[in-house]
Amino acid sequence: MGKTLAKLIWPVICGVLLAVVLLAYLPGLSGYRGTAGTPSSSPASYADSVERAAPAVVMISSHQQANAETGSPLGDNPLYQQNPSSNTPNQPVNLGSGVIVDDDGYLLTNNHVVKQAGDIVVTLPDGRMANAVTVGSDPDTDLAVLKINLPHLPTVDFANSDTIRTGDVSLAIGNPFNIGQSVTMGIVSAVGRASLGLSAYESFIQTDASINPGNSGGALINSNGELIGINTAIFSTKGSSQGIGFAIPTNVARRVLSDIIAHGRVVRGWLGIEAQLRAPPAEVEDLKTNDNLIITKVTPGGPAAQSGVRENDYILAMDGAPMLNPSRALRDIAGLKPNSTVTLTLLRDGKVVQAPIRVGSRPENIAPVFKTSEHPNTSSP
Repeated sequence: MGKTLAKLIWPVICGVLLAVVLLAYLPGLSGYRGTAGTPSSSPASYADSVERAAPAVVMISSHQQANAETGSPLGDNPLYQQNPSSNTPNQPVNLGSGVIVDDDGYLLTNNHVVKQAGDIVVTLPDGRMANAVTVGSDPDTDLAVLKINLPHLPTVDFANSDTIRTGDVSLAIGNPFNIGQSVTMGIVSAVGRASLGLSAYESFIQTDASINPGNSGGALINSNGELIGINTAIFSTKGSSQGIGFAIPTNVARRVLSDIIAHGRVVRGWLGIEAQLRAPPAEVEDLKTNDNLIITKVTPGGPAAQSGVRENDYILAMDGAPMLNPSRALRDIAGLKPNSTVTLTLLRDGKVVQAPIRVGSRPENIAPVFKTSEHPNTSSP
């Protein structure tokens, strides 16, 4: 009997070892689908994520009607010129979407969605409707803050948009073509997109999630159902989605929201200069291979003028950080706290000059001007 068992043990041991090896190199044989943190562990459904965020994504409409004399409340935006006969005098015009971000009734949307609207009506996914008031708007980021008065409002959680990476899953929620709330899925195609000519301060999230007319002001969320951006524009040569959409990051939207609620407008740093990219003089050996920002205008009496900054000064750095990108320079200056001090490193007549400047608050009637290029094929959905 013992000899029989001994003969059986070795085949069994060999069989177990073979099974271990096969499972190690061919894990699909076990029916196992991966572990957390591996690509195969991605959820088969994003329904839970959508369920968290979608109740807070609303439709924004207006009873202001288009006619031959006044035109559409959406102006000349070609993306909205679809099926105009579908709106009757008794039906609201769908302007776009919005996101409830506070249970006191504050909403974020795009400035271009509501800037020409008369009365504004907000419709929640649960069917409730309310008139909205505009708390404030910020054309420089194309954001607006609305407020409604309803109880038990759903809200969306904010993600830290600075942590978003190219390749992250992104879901766009909105009300395209007035057919009702819809969700599309894609990935984050790029971050920090600028020089598109859509707004003064640009650092967009690019996504290939389908964004169409009516999605403007809606939510771009991550796989956890958290808000990462406000959908605002698409790149298109035909007026329809071609897989290149842009969203305003939540960290930008959060600041606009808090400033508008607190001050009625966004408070930004201001130096009183205009600049554009230009190659520095060839005799400056360490700079001649790069374009640098050259100051083309200094506002009389402004912070920079009071510190002796001159036209034709080249900006080398701000507080030691190089300033080589107009869009980034605009954002960095706007992010300065009024009454703080910042030092510009300048190149003047071949010499490096340090200019400490007391930061001002940008006047509302002065537009930021740092020379950037405009993209001819971007539109607001």
